[in-house]
Amino acid sequence: MPSVTPMHLALFGAGALLGAGAAVVSSRRAATPPLSAPVPSSPAVGVPAPAPGTAKVIAQEGDLVQVGRPDVGSEVFRWGFPGPVPDILHRSSYITAYDRARRHPAWTAQHLTAANLARPPAGGGAPNADRKNSQFKEDADVPELFRAKLGEYFRSGYDRGHMVPAADAKASQVAMNETFLLTNIAPQVGQGFNRDYWAYLESFCRNLTNQFAHVYVFTVPLYLPKKQPDGKFVVSYPVLGDPTGPTPTISVPTHFAKIILTSRDESHSSLSLGAFVLPNLPIPDEVPLQTFAVPVEQVERASGLLLFNDTLKRGAKQLCRETKCDVVVRKFDEAGKMIVGPGVKGGRK
Repeated sequence: MPSVTPMHLALFGAGALLGAGAAVVSSRRAATPPLSAPVPSSPAVGVPAPAPGTAKVIAQEGDLVQVGRPDVGSEVFRWGFPGPVPDILHRSSYITAYDRARRHPAWTAQHLTAANLARPPAGGGAPNADRKNSQFKEDADVPELFRAKLGEYFRSGYDRGHMVPAADAKASQVAMNETFLLTNIAPQVGQGFNRDYWAYLESFCRNLTNQFAHVYVFTVPLYLPKKQPDGKFVVSYPVLGDPTGPTPTISVPTHFAKIILTSRDESHSSLSLGAFVLPNLPIPDEVPLQTFAVPVEQVERASGLLLFNDTLKRGAKQLCRETKCDVVVRKFDEAGKMIVGPGVKGGRK
């Protein structure tokens, strides 16, 4: 295995190959360099280099290479480079690549450990993070023209669904607040999905830190075709807002994927990989999680992302053979009181 971490490999695949250029912003709103991307030590590693003319190597040191925007010196780009340009936004507990056309994340990436999921110890001087103190906000780091607007969600019939859940960002109130930025949000069906099965899957990812030292999670909104009566496949989805109006619309994904890579120790010599694709629809609690298991390559083809290199995908074990892929059903009333507790598992009717 290369000496870089699995998350570095993942970020190269999804970030460098998502589009021709990238606007990079840190959580402190300071100027940051483009994402550093590992260069394969040999062609067998399987991470494709950007196609000629689509990206420019602006710095190289050791095993790391920085990929920047294309060479815009060409006459055709005299008055500007059109893109596509994902906004790569670095937050305290995650990274997101924002899709300017659909106005929700193209992907989010997290590194979960038992330590970074824990609340800070009492007596540290700072109050514990509380989602009651967080509010959904438009993200000023995205240009106004492409910014998702809160008003489009109002009375839309869809929840503002977290790609990175607030429960994964307990380190500070700032970290939790950042999960409420609309660059981390996509429209999700509420009852039966965002408030239920999707939340169970988020909890499943967190619980993996009890068994694995490192858990890397990508969340990817998808637009998948559906077969029509005439045999043709069509991609059809709603949008929030009026496309003829002054504010941009927000696309509603047909599906959402969670891609999970786990490592048992610091050597990353024992990796497990799994991917789940869920429809953006109500899902009964008793449906087994493994119903939604798919090969990682299926998500990559559908999303246009290269999440991991071929060597990693060939060498990694199947996640559901290394751990029990069940979701635990927990339901709460409007006051936040649990009405169905642990012990009821999806997949066990």
